[in-house]
Amino acid sequence: MKSPWRDGWLSLGIAGTFLACLACGTPAAALVLGAIGLGAWTGHLDIVLVPALVAFAALAAFRFWWLRARRS
Repeated sequence: MKSPWRDGWLSLGIAGTFLACLACGTPAAALVLGAIGLGAWTGHLDIVLVPALVAFAALAAFRFWWLRARRS
């Protein structure tokens, strides 16, 4: 039986959720974007980051549920 942590989709979901949570620190992202000259993009960060966070969290939850249901 394959360990649930070795499932690629589950790993992608967890990693993506973690990265989206880090990126949701928009004050830090605003500072970084401003430092590299892309400060105008800071108003659009939430449009991309919140759906990415929801999508990756849903992917991780679905794959975890799917692997648990398959094991039973």
